[in-house]
Amino acid sequence: MNVSMRRGCDSFLRGPKFLRRFLESARRRLTLERRGSSSYDPAMAYGMTIPFDGVPLSEHREWFEELQTLGYTDVWSSEANGTDAFTPLALASVWAPKLRLGCAIVPAYTRGPGLLAQSVAALAEAAPGRFAFGIGTSSNVIVQAWNGIPFEQPYQRVRDTVRFLKQALAGEKVDSEALGVKGFKLGRVPEKVPEILIAALRPGMLRLAARESDGAIINWLSANDVPRVVQEVGPGKEIVARIFVCPNPDRETVLTQAKFAVAAYLNVPVYAAFHEWLGRGPQLQGMWDAWKAGDRKAALAAIPDQVIDDLVVHGTPEECRAHVQRYVDNGVTTPALAILPFGRLDIRQAIRDLAPRP
Repeated sequence: MNVSMRRGCDSFLRGPKFLRRFLESARRRLTLERRGSSSYDPAMAYGMTIPFDGVPLSEHREWFEELQTLGYTDVWSSEANGTDAFTPLALASVWAPKLRLGCAIVPAYTRGPGLLAQSVAALAEAAPGRFAFGIGTSSNVIVQAWNGIPFEQPYQRVRDTVRFLKQALAGEKVDSEALGVKGFKLGRVPEKVPEILIAALRPGMLRLAARESDGAIINWLSANDVPRVVQEVGPGKEIVARIFVCPNPDRETVLTQAKFAVAAYLNVPVYAAFHEWLGRGPQLQGMWDAWKAGDRKAALAAIPDQVIDDLVVHGTPEECRAHVQRYVDNGVTTPALAILPFGRLDIRQAIRDLAPRP
């Protein structure tokens, strides 16, 4: 019996939830194979966020090689105020040729449509069948405050950019009145077209991801929040979740330091609206009120410990892996761990401790 058949039988014996997930994974795998991306098996995905803090990009080779050895399948970059999203993945494409590469995410605003298509096509050519491109609105802070670009009509911008990219990556000549593009045609069309996924938080964008792309990218939510999000996307789509993890059993240290991260994100309007939709508004209202009043100390103090326990995976490595598994059980197809080094955590050791187990 081959590995896929054995996994299917095991899933059947473990109950309908596991059988349903296995069948959905099989459908996604078949879709990818038809598109020429058969190297990716979503039934076995287990990713890590890169690059690693405190490690120069030039020194990442050994880290990428070890990720492969440890059993990680994916590496996912981001783009805010550190590295750009593409360069770490370009390095990984050469240094770790078995890893799948993903952006989570690139803002739809901060590159012109033509340049964005070129960047996506170049990485798809460098890592054929191994690249997934994640795009999203980002936030008013990154787009407008840091890049001087008006953060207007985010839903329409993402929708129109995804439609443009799909045409451009297929080698078509593209006109887009909405994006101000006329007559663009890629000079190098990738042989294997990459997946496109949309970062989504609330129903409108989640449904857009379902209609226009190969799946959704989510973050800053609890394992118990996942079913509500997945319900909006529907079956047969990839769900990538960036999951913030600190394998440190010192709960008080994690609670204290994680509140700074939660405050930094959940006071951004798009994330505040997301958590209101999830029903976490009453728990966070005190933080929001204090933050708006300019009292940062009071805002941190107002964050309930339960919010940290829900949104940040922490504890022993075994407890963390079990917590990540709850995300998967609830509908996440690709967990992308992001290590939070609270309490002077050794990131290299954390990667080893969190590695998937047989």
